[in-house]
Amino acid sequence: MWALRDQEGGWIGAAVANTNGTHDLGPLQINSWWVPRIAKAIGRHDAQVRIWLQFDACFNVEAARWIFLSGLTVTGNYWKAVGIYHSPTDWRQRRYALSVSEHLRRRFGENSFARQASKIQQVP
Repeated sequence: MWALRDQEGGWIGAAVANTNGTHDLGPLQINSWWVPRIAKAIGRHDAQVRIWLQFDACFNVEAARWIFLSGLTVTGNYWKAVGIYHSPTDWRQRRYALSVSEHLRRRFGENSFARQASKIQQVP
């Protein structure tokens, strides 16, 4: 989650507009595309979920964790799940996962994730 936070660089109250009409919300920049899906999963109204994603850092991080773990459950692959957090497109997933691995290296040291770049390139 630290590396996703470092990568996304959002903040409490963020609602960054995307060219496709969606917005990236809060500290982990969760795309508003997720709002109705999260709302349905927790039995809340879309408007409430959007406010929580934008202004409640704890809710935002828990939602990011849920999105990541959903991808991990489906794929069984850590780096694929990191990529899915960002995009449904394979090449964007690989590029994003490489960038996240760089954030992990910076945060935890060069040797912590030294072999990860080659594994990311092999992600289907």
